[in-house]
Amino acid sequence: MRVSDLFIYPLKSARGIAIPSAAIDAFGLAGDRRAMLVDPSGNFITQRELQALARIDIQSAPSHLRLKMEGKSDIIVPPPHPDNRMDIIVWKSAVNASVADEDTNKALSTWMGREVKMVFFDRLANRIANPEWAGEDTPVTFVDGYQILVTTTGSLKALNADLAAHGEGAVGMERFRPNIVIDIDEEWPEDRWAAIEIGGIRLDLVKPCSRCIMTTQDQQTGSRDVPNPMPAMGRVRMSADRRVPGPLFGWNAVPRGEGSVKIGDAVTVLEERPEGWALKRR
Repeated sequence: MRVSDLFIYPLKSARGIAIPSAAIDAFGLAGDRRAMLVDPSGNFITQRELQALARIDIQSAPSHLRLKMEGKSDIIVPPPHPDNRMDIIVWKSAVNASVADEDTNKALSTWMGREVKMVFFDRLANRIANPEWAGEDTPVTFVDGYQILVTTTGSLKALNADLAAHGEGAVGMERFRPNIVIDIDEEWPEDRWAAIEIGGIRLDLVKPCSRCIMTTQDQQTGSRDVPNPMPAMGRVRMSADRRVPGPLFGWNAVPRGEGSVKIGDAVTVLEERPEGWALKRR
């Protein structure tokens, strides 16, 4: 059982970047979800309401970020001034974030067809994961809720088998926007994993990930005119636990140490939850 893929998403809800290795600290994978778009009131924006985000590529350089979008001129984003800040909202979390320069925000607003601002999770920003699941004082960036999302190849194969059995096509792992993909033949083993170790780092799998409309969108175009995994997840992965309602795919993990991981690293199960996770059966 080994790591088959690693991904980061520097701009929340924009295209992911496949990487060969990653540093991990208390916040998760280095560079993951450090930037985000918000509306003028500071409310976070994702592909759920702005599908065009899936068309944005982001590239990091020592002195700037480069945003690319087909048919558009590149946007060069200089480092934000730490004193240029605004209060923003990510789900129920309030964060004081730094804000991109005016030229960047004007250009992005033109790209998106609505007024937006780009904000950054810098060293002055602070946000904590839900202690009910993650434990006390575990920091997060602009992720939906937790530091790292873990998925497995065996589970994707099982989901696609159900899709195929119902003539509904197939989907790739990119639909689920994981950080760490583990190669294993078994289906849904992650439901039993309470903790795993990769590269000497303990990851506690604290909460299954309930899925939304973003899984129905092509992660290059934002189109929803593509095979939809939601019906299959509804058939085989519907949570029976009211604490985490809805269809499930992947597990949220909290790192309990620092270090690095790379593709090919062995994955060891440290602790199991024999009862797995309660699912509705049809």
